[in-house]
Amino acid sequence: MNLGGLTLFTNAFRQGFQTLFHSAAAPVGSGGVDLLNIIFTSLRVSLLATVIALLIGIPAGYWLGTRRSIGRLAALAIANAGMGLPPTVAGLFVAMLLSRYGLFGPLSLLYTKTAIVIVQTVIATPVVAALVASGVAAVPAQLRLQVRSLGASHLQEIAATLREARLTMFAAVAAGFGAIISEVGAVTMVGGNLAGDTRVMTTAIVQFTRMGDYGPAIVLAVILLGIVLLVNVFITIEQVRDERYMKATRRARRIRPPQVGR
Repeated sequence: MNLGGLTLFTNAFRQGFQTLFHSAAAPVGSGGVDLLNIIFTSLRVSLLATVIALLIGIPAGYWLGTRRSIGRLAALAIANAGMGLPPTVAGLFVAMLLSRYGLFGPLSLLYTKTAIVIVQTVIATPVVAALVASGVAAVPAQLRLQVRSLGASHLQEIAATLREARLTMFAAVAAGFGAIISEVGAVTMVGGNLAGDTRVMTTAIVQFTRMGDYGPAIVLAVILLGIVLLVNVFITIEQVRDERYMKATRRARRIRPPQVGR
């Protein structure tokens, strides 16, 4: 074991954070490694793709979780299979659709940020839909009937059901965002890893590592891990808060008011 190799990590950390601080202080277009642009590009496309995936996946998941039909079972099987969809397969089909001779070739979207958002949405939507479906299906049907009997509209019924499945909703957001912000292959296939344009944190880490430039790679890895950790900390806090609320509710139901003597 070469213990002296540990200096490789310390030197990489020092070089990486120096590069990050230089990137923050340097004026735009001054050249060098622009780590801030890489970070902001990664967050921008991943957050946008997550929002689009939620707008598509939540209604689809609600439908899958509340309907009982053969078509629903087939769609649920597709959504569950989509959770295991290899990202490179999604990247292949999106790249073919956006290529010069593809169906959407005239739009010239290949190797753009829009292409990255599209492929990330394709990856995240089945994850969101499948998780929301499982959460909604776990909500008792009596709740929807009770809400409906009180004169609530269809939208209010949906809101009440999703509120009961809020922990699964949080998990869907975290899983969808985590699946796409950490993706490399599909993003490279449709984005091209163009410096200053479509390069995101994951593709930059691969690029810098291949070049032996471990400093920028390791600082981007630390930031990426920090983002994922923050999202999961938020989910954990919400889970603990909900568990305490449910325990307090059950405890209140067990406490009976004292009988008033006649």
